[in-house]
Amino acid sequence: MSQFKIDLREKNDINVLDLKGYLDAHTAPELEKVLQNLMDVNKFNIIVNCKDLSYISSAGLGVFMAYIEDVRKHKGDIKLTNMSAKVYNVFDLLGFPLLYDITKDETEAIKNFSSLKS
Repeated sequence: MSQFKIDLREKNDINVLDLKGYLDAHTAPELEKVLQNLMDVNKFNIIVNCKDLSYISSAGLGVFMAYIEDVRKHKGDIKLTNMSAKVYNVFDLLGFPLLYDITKDETEAIKNFSSLKS
């Protein structure tokens, strides 16, 4: 079984998901559950901190695609941050940088949420 962990915290009215380990077909349902729970309580500003994410499969990428439209429909966004080069290359290969705001760190992602409100 793959090792995967999600820590959820709130910072400046933004929900931050800290991902750790392997996000694959076996662990993707855990991320789906967390994202759905956030949406159920009208939390649509989400940062996914990938600092400790060591691997992502197409199933993991699919989770982000499944939720982005609904999140944006509610004037929110999913911002991705702190990716290793290896993880970023998977996102980049599939064109995610055109669809998602991918930042170098969490501070920049928070700042980008603030600029949306102005």
